[in-house]
Amino acid sequence: MNNSVSSYAYALPVLPLASKADSDRAARLLKQNTGIVLGAHKEDMMARTLGTRTLACGLDRVDHYLDYLENSGEEPEWTNFVNAFTINHTAFFREQHHFDILADFISARPKPIDIWCSAASTGEEAYSIAMTVRESCVAPDSNVSILATDIDTEAIQKAKLGIYTHERIEPVEQAFKQKYFLRGKGKQEGFVRVKPVLRNMLQFGVVNLNGSNWPSNNSFDVIFCRNTMIYFDKNAQVRLLERFAAAMKPGGLLFVGHSENFSHLTKAFRLRGQTVYVRN
Repeated sequence: MNNSVSSYAYALPVLPLASKADSDRAARLLKQNTGIVLGAHKEDMMARTLGTRTLACGLDRVDHYLDYLENSGEEPEWTNFVNAFTINHTAFFREQHHFDILADFISARPKPIDIWCSAASTGEEAYSIAMTVRESCVAPDSNVSILATDIDTEAIQKAKLGIYTHERIEPVEQAFKQKYFLRGKGKQEGFVRVKPVLRNMLQFGVVNLNGSNWPSNNSFDVIFCRNTMIYFDKNAQVRLLERFAAAMKPGGLLFVGHSENFSHLTKAFRLRGQTVYVRN
């Protein structure tokens, strides 16, 4: 008897190849629907993602997938397509000076206050805002409203759960870790969960900043939109800034990313400080 271990070769699915024309077409669809512009350096990522989505839909050609995508309207595959190209780079208390400015603003601003975290990703930024509010406002549960939205449906679901690894909350100061997070036990060892006192301050939703499903509230005191508009072209940036201005109270604050400068694009805002703008 041959006791040697038999080896079996399992054929891995072969990703359909995206042509340059396929990638260009997909980039146009992405821009038209989300405003996101993918640079030339993202072509390899675009091709891999298109191949993956094509295979997931049971198709063998990327151009057939794109036909299906265009004909499917608001069907679930559009959500999968957008999620696949969404960049979710975020962290707790990223750019700490923004939260110092927010704390001072909340303390002095007449109540009630409405805050919109418009590119909330997986929630780290939104919960950083909530912690800042609780530490800066006498009655945060009744005086401050926080809306957290993102175009990525999977990211916003993670934000709702509020579950993170210990490594993710490393930027949070120790007192806040003890005050606002529960340590996981057993199977949840190594994870923490945001306490209800913080999580209940937030309302979550899916919003395409380039679309029509914006919040009905047009009186925000604060809007966070950090490291998002860098993925839009100039015309889309101008349109978004105009829409933000229309949704804000005079004197409200717009927080943007560290590499974003829009002073030359709009008269609706004036620069207050490093990447912080005031609604005129």
